[in-house]
Amino acid sequence: MTSDSNLKAKSICSELSRRDFLKISGSIVIGLGLGSCYAFPVSGGYILVDPKKCQGCMSCMMACSIVHEGVVNLSLSRIQVLQNSFEKWPDDIQNEQCRQCVNPLCVKVCPVGALRVDRRFENIRMVDQQKCIGCKSCIEACPYAPSRAIWNHEEHYSQICDLCVSTPYHWDEAGGGPDGKQACVEFCPVKAIQFTKEVPVQRGDSGYKVNLRDENWKALGYPTD
Repeated sequence: MTSDSNLKAKSICSELSRRDFLKISGSIVIGLGLGSCYAFPVSGGYILVDPKKCQGCMSCMMACSIVHEGVVNLSLSRIQVLQNSFEKWPDDIQNEQCRQCVNPLCVKVCPVGALRVDRRFENIRMVDQQKCIGCKSCIEACPYAPSRAIWNHEEHYSQICDLCVSTPYHWDEAGGGPDGKQACVEFCPVKAIQFTKEVPVQRGDSGYKVNLRDENWKALGYPTD
């Protein structure tokens, strides 16, 4: 880890309160110390979403399954859009994707090293499908609901958002990754999804839920705050 990455990781970890840290890690890794926050280099990219701008069209899910699997299958999408018709806006739509956590518990609990921090691609957290044994430890370890690790029910392995690094059906020869194009970002018709290399706030979901609305959206009746 570079000195800059180390300082950034320490800064992010310092935002975790004792209660937050114990909630996330205490039930999974016995005796886990705060020093483990610094065990991993930070990821080279993150996906952010504006839940108040999202229309629930699921274009991002379709694009995700196409570039990764070559088919339109919402169950295979690595970004999840959940809709609850009994809730009022904006709580009727929930957008979730892998957070590329600074302290990834899914990586820690994988017994065969299939879930790793890939230094070839700016430390993106991703699954080696050839190594995955289908134990679903990563899915159980993820402290967020729904789990950001997804079970591929057709190929029988776990998968997480890899920022489109491993996309055999990507439309661009350059592919995805931190310096490429992410399918969900590119194909969202209202630009409710954004890619960033800045590490989001790690406490809760506040760092991953952002305001991408401008004056044009205000004219449509949407709040811009």
